[in-house]
Amino acid sequence: RLNTAPKPKKESKVLREMKEGFAYAYRFPPIRYVLLLLGFISLIGMPYAVMLPVFARDILKGGPQTLGLLVGVSGIGAICGGAFLATRKNVLGLTRIIPAAASIFSLGLILFSFSHVLWFSLIAVTLTGFGMMLHMASSNTLLQTVVEEDKRGRVMSIYTMAFLGMTPFGSLIVGSLASRIGVQLTLTFCAFICLLFTACFVFLLPEIRKTIRPVYIKMGILPGEVNKAIQETAQLTQVTEKE
Repeated sequence: RLNTAPKPKKESKVLREMKEGFAYAYRFPPIRYVLLLLGFISLIGMPYAVMLPVFARDILKGGPQTLGLLVGVSGIGAICGGAFLATRKNVLGLTRIIPAAASIFSLGLILFSFSHVLWFSLIAVTLTGFGMMLHMASSNTLLQTVVEEDKRGRVMSIYTMAFLGMTPFGSLIVGSLASRIGVQLTLTFCAFICLLFTACFVFLLPEIRKTIRPVYIKMGILPGEVNKAIQETAQLTQVTEKE
């Protein structure tokens, strides 16, 4: 729940505000890295959906019903991912959930790419849908928590571009690649690329958490004990530096 005070309207230029929004998102590491990971996965991983008809027909030897099952279980997985995130009481731990969800999504793609059995494919696609929704919603929640109030609309516009805007380009790339090396090998390759980007995000987690911590303290999200410990550590550091 946000307690926001009404702000006076001001005249501003659209292009200048867009520039400010991109600059702000780039300068703040948590926003920058979350958006980059989301954009890369939307570009490389999300286009798996356009290959489902080919898998249903050529790999699983099915028809419209098989395709309907694949799409349906993907939606079930997404609902479960959203429900899991809804049970959380606060945003603490989202920096762990984001790479974990991206890994689950990539793992589901790898399992699905190697499967020739319908029931196993359904399990794999369910995992994919679960990881996809959990990653997308966790990224959304984290961004809206740490972003400054006057930059919220612009950052969420960039989020929408990263999540929805990259997928059509990815579908073109993945479709072209699949026509040359096959859908299974293409999906496996895309999944491993997603895992690579996720590993890079995990490597950057210390910097992300270090930058987010002051924001959480200011918002009162961190528990009081943690705040106290952080303040005591800062005071000890200052005393040591003076000595």
